Amino acid sequence: MIALKIDDIRTFTSQLFVKETFDFFLVKDAQIVTFNTFSIDGRIRQGYYTDEELEENRIEAFSYWKTLRPVCYSLIKGKRLPESFHIVLKLAPGEAEKVVRRAGTAVREEDVEGLYLNIRYENRELVCVTGLSVNYFTLDKTLDVEWDNTVRQFFKSKEIIYMEG
Repeated sequence: MIALKIDDIRTFTSQLFVKETFDFFLVKDAQIVTFNTFSIDGRIRQGYYTDEELEENRIEAFSYWKTLRPVCYSLIKGKRLPESFHIVLKLAPGEAEKVVRRAGTAVREEDVEGLYLNIRYENRELVCVTGLSVNYFTLDKTLDVEWDNTVRQFFKSKEIIYMEG
């Protein structure tokens, strides 16, 4: 787990809310505080989509950021900055499998609950914290290190400047 402090908040939030940079992530949950507190549970409600729609559109257990991004953007756009927001993104299963394989660890893909990126804006500071959840306790931190490095590399490829610590 690493914490990456984002200094250029304007550029980062543009990539998050306007551009497609994070669209391949799933949304575990989001909370945006402006004149009200808006909470979003990213879980897809069972029964809303037909089985055909789920399969045809590759709908996962959680909504993609691509789907919720316009909703979240509509909540923060305007003349005033939001008081805060906290968004928990989860790497989509196909991409998560790649990270697990690259790590070459004893942790099996099916034992990984999720690879997460927690984005928190509060008190005019923006911090991204990596995290992962495995279905059992392990002292092996190989996957943690691989996920942290993957996020660092992703940020660099998108020219997102951060300070670690």
